[in-house]
Amino acid sequence: MTAEVWMGYLVDHQSDFTVVQSPFVLDSVRVFGADSDATTLAVAGVLHRLQHDFIESISVPDGMDGASLSSATHVVLHDIEAEGEASWEVLMSDEATVVVARRGASVELQKLDVEIEVDRKFHTAMMDAWARELSNAHVSQGAYISRAQYEEAAQSRLSMQGQVIRSTVSWPPRFSHLVDGDQPPLHQLQRAGAIQSWTTLSAAGAPSEFALRAPLLGGISTVFLQLDDGPRGVFLTVDDEDSTFTMDARMELVFRRLYAQEGFVRYGLKARAIHI
Repeated sequence: MTAEVWMGYLVDHQSDFTVVQSPFVLDSVRVFGADSDATTLAVAGVLHRLQHDFIESISVPDGMDGASLSSATHVVLHDIEAEGEASWEVLMSDEATVVVARRGASVELQKLDVEIEVDRKFHTAMMDAWARELSNAHVSQGAYISRAQYEEAAQSRLSMQGQVIRSTVSWPPRFSHLVDGDQPPLHQLQRAGAIQSWTTLSAAGAPSEFALRAPLLGGISTVFLQLDDGPRGVFLTVDDEDSTFTMDARMELVFRRLYAQEGFVRYGLKARAIHI
């Protein structure tokens, strides 16, 4: 079956459910990419579904970061102590596959026709590096962002919600004396922009948050984007794909793993080349 490519993943959209799969395989088994996991697939699936349906609430399985999913999509996470059930749910497969389904829907997984074979040595080394980084014993020597700090800023950053101050869109939202203490109107930014400049840091020069994975990736690349709605920002590029950077090249912002501290993944937006 021919699949749609959405935010770097394979998508099969049906009336009552959406299947999201990693395009990568190892020994004919779907595996996650270098900066992906079940949570990043689920966010892509929910954002795709929101183009077609209103999702009042959603439940997620154990092992998935529901708080980050809710922050990135604006969908309410179902309270397990509340009465009733969520209108939608996220299901996980044994392979790198998630399903966003209407509650009670009958789900049928189709075989999707895109398979990108990964290098076994690289994939194993990357998964080992993430496991070490997620260990409670691992202590990063770089910038420390507590879980509380991450969650406080997550919604505006992950969902790309800006604010309008004197006809200028600012993102992420911040205090401004220009509005005399009033709450400025919010603006939902598009997830796309054009490259203004870029840089690649060698593994030795990369921030220590990425010390375990940068050598495997050959360094860390970032791009400075002019977003379509006006704001500019610097973003890491996705680890799953190799990109050739050129001025004004179009990029989209996708939800991916950034790094881990204290056994907890910090997610964020990364830039991915838009292939026309």
